[in-house]
Amino acid sequence: MLKSAIPFIFVLLWSTGFIGAKFGLPYADAATFLFIRMVLNVSVFIVILGVMKPLMPKGKVLFHVLLSGLLIHGFYLGGVFAAIGFGMPAGLSSLLVGFQPILTALIVINLSSERLNPAQWVGLFAGIFGIALVVQGKMSWNIDAQPFYAYLFVFLALLGITLGTLYQKHFCQGVDLVACAMWQYVAAGVFFLPMAWLVEGFEVTWSLTFTLTMIWSVLALSVIAVLLYLYMVGQGAASKVTSVIYLVPPVTAIQGWLFFDEAFSTATIIGFAVCALAVFLVMKAPKLRVGH
Repeated sequence: MLKSAIPFIFVLLWSTGFIGAKFGLPYADAATFLFIRMVLNVSVFIVILGVMKPLMPKGKVLFHVLLSGLLIHGFYLGGVFAAIGFGMPAGLSSLLVGFQPILTALIVINLSSERLNPAQWVGLFAGIFGIALVVQGKMSWNIDAQPFYAYLFVFLALLGITLGTLYQKHFCQGVDLVACAMWQYVAAGVFFLPMAWLVEGFEVTWSLTFTLTMIWSVLALSVIAVLLYLYMVGQGAASKVTSVIYLVPPVTAIQGWLFFDEAFSTATIIGFAVCALAVFLVMKAPKLRVGH
């Protein structure tokens, strides 16, 4: 019973990352928050690596790992936090970056002989329609929101997670996943440092809320969620994650409503359902070849 629930536990934990941004950003700007998080991530993973003692990546492989980390954690997390910082609702940011499987499918198809099957075409158009419903529906943006910059950064986040995932699958095959995660956090930390120090002034308002949010972000998201994923990969159950990942945006939207009173209209609810169906159709299609 517990083993079958692991993918859903993973998705539930993953969805809290968007809510964590809403909790943490009033006390520190995006790059500052994420730099502190990356430093703590690296510290925890050094301890884990000391126990596991895996083979560490070196040379060109290490370069590929660092670059994938820059895209996956630097651009993705940085873009999501910046978008939420500019007032975007947590549920909407989760929905937009949740279209990574669809964008991945389109990129792979354009770079190979693969073609969209009927279900994928339905999913693609359903996704466009669903996003239109969500965007046109009423969602609670911050009073001082700047939608243009919010959409710009969430688009950069979508590109980061999509290209980073494709890059990792192509160039980082065979690398120990725990060692890979640690070095990816290092790359992201180096990426966020100059922005946190020179642009944001490294200002943090320390509070109980900020401290608890940081602890949750490091332990629940960067450690437990990652280790759950690694366990599922080892058990051959990673495909189960892809079958429930489309639940992340609506779960995030519900959490946003519970914690921040992020209201949404009936059209928005329908849009979330249509988008979930879209991602489901694309991800349930025959597996696309990525990389070698």
